Amino acid sequence: MSESRPSVLFVCVHNAGRSQMAAAFLTHLSEGRVEVRSAGSVPADAVNPAAVAAMAEAGIDMSAGTPKTLTVEAVQASDVVITMGCGDTCPVFPGKTYLDWNLDDPAGRGVDAVRPIRDEIQRRVRDLLEHLGVQARP
Repeated sequence: MSESRPSVLFVCVHNAGRSQMAAAFLTHLSEGRVEVRSAGSVPADAVNPAAVAAMAEAGIDMSAGTPKTLTVEAVQASDVVITMGCGDTCPVFPGKTYLDWNLDDPAGRGVDAVRPIRDEIQRRVRDLLEHLGVQARP
């Protein structure tokens, strides 16, 4: 981990749903104690509206989010890289912690289908914070 605060990169294919929700939860729950990035191997044009709506129900505003392209620099700058269905497109560097979260893709689904994905992401983010030794907001 970096000396100041740990850094986490969430990666999925389109950076429009899962990785955006995970980054938003980590930012919210860590209250700035974790540096958070998200990116996609083939970023979409916009964040998934159903993901935005599901997160709004949880009190988190993702409406200003924009999908970003995965870069080698983002991986190099992160202590933990969490992939979500991007396969082998994520570059691997020694000394990083890599986790793969097998989660359903919310693309093309309505809010009802996204809620369980959102809830599972929140559970995993809380577990991640515990693993990183960072106190989560209640």
